[in-house]
Amino acid sequence: MKLLILIFTLLITSTLSAAPSSFGIGANCDQATPISKILKSPDQYIGQRMVVTGHVIKVCAKRGCWMTLASDQKYQDLRIKVKDGVMVFPLTARGKKACVQGDLEEINLSEKHAKKYLAHQAKEQKKDFDSSSVKGPMTIYQLRAKGAVIQ
Repeated sequence: MKLLILIFTLLITSTLSAAPSSFGIGANCDQATPISKILKSPDQYIGQRMVVTGHVIKVCAKRGCWMTLASDQKYQDLRIKVKDGVMVFPLTARGKKACVQGDLEEINLSEKHAKKYLAHQAKEQKKDFDSSSVKGPMTIYQLRAKGAVIQ
C-alpha cells in the first residue's frame, strides 16, 4: 500500500511540474509567426501584435524582466521584454520552449548608446567586451510581451 501511495505521489508531482506556466494574458502557440520571418522583414511587423515560439536561451537573472528565444534558424534570436515586475520570467525557463504574445518594437541606438548597451549585456553575461568593435549605430528588435506560456 505504501508503495502504491509513493508511486501515485510521484506521478502527480511529475505531472504538476511538467504543466506549462502561463504569464500575463498567455499566448496561443498555434498562431505563432517564425522568428526568422520576422527578422527577415522586421519593418513589416513593427507595432503589430504577434505570437512567437522558441527555446529560452537566456533569462534576466536580476528581475526576470526579459528572456531571449532561439529562432527557428541558427544564430538568430529575439529578445522578449516586459516592464519590471509586470511578469517575472523564472531562471528555470532556460532550455524550455516558450510561446510569447506581444508587440514588436524597433530600438535605434546611436554608436555611443550601442557601446553602452553592449557593454551592459557583456557585463551581465560575464563576458569581455571591446567597445572598438562597435562601428556605428545599431538597431535592436524586441517583443514587448503581453503574455507568455513556458512549457
